[in-house]
Amino acid sequence: MKTLFYSLVLAFASGLCTLSAQTRVVAHRGFWNCEGSVENSISSLVNAHKEKVYGSELDVIITADGIPVVHHDDSIQGMRIEEADYAQIKDLRLSNGEVLPTFESYLQTFSTLPDIKLIVEIKPHLRIVNEDRAVNAVVYLIQKYRLESRVDYISFSMNICKELVERVPYASVAYLNGEVSPADLKTLGMDMDYHYKVFEKHPTWIQEAKALGVSVNVWTVNREEVMKSLIEQGVDFITTDKPADLNRLLNQ
Repeated sequence: MKTLFYSLVLAFASGLCTLSAQTRVVAHRGFWNCEGSVENSISSLVNAHKEKVYGSELDVIITADGIPVVHHDDSIQGMRIEEADYAQIKDLRLSNGEVLPTFESYLQTFSTLPDIKLIVEIKPHLRIVNEDRAVNAVVYLIQKYRLESRVDYISFSMNICKELVERVPYASVAYLNGEVSPADLKTLGMDMDYHYKVFEKHPTWIQEAKALGVSVNVWTVNREEVMKSLIEQGVDFITTDKPADLNRLLNQ
């Protein structure tokens, strides 16, 4: 009887460990919240790798002449990236002194860093034709460097997500905007990547998604109590500006 009791206790403890272990860390715009780095910089990607996170997220916008660059905002120093030629912005520097990176330069560094995924957010553009151009350019470069198995995709644009589902059916494509139910995402062939407040409004969505086999990522979670709650609910990924803090919680 004692043996059976201890077996049950071990099985229960193992189940709890599995629940925690299945939540993985995504560094939001890389691990930039440290000295000498800045979001969406090459150094933030290298720092994320050093922190041993599951993935490092970045934002991509395409220039008027077809060069995808890594930047969150649609404008830089008063120039809208989508409407500027690359020559107009190529020498601009980030606040830590690094040159504004192209997506290709990001991939060149990423290809040297094993055991980490790249979470590529393709930003919404003013024109749908530019969204399609951005998808084509991003997918082309990932295939050029043979990194298909190491990249997941996310976007706020449903058009971009649909294009990606068609172009890269082997990859995870997650929608960010927060209004589509888990069942509808399943039908669309997409995963779920929503702000944590969405799940406060829809408290059943995490378990519904898990039951449907829809992957659940939650962004951008920087408060420890929210991290703990999401880990307990068994979400697949948490995107955070504090990857070291989240790693610590997961490894306690």
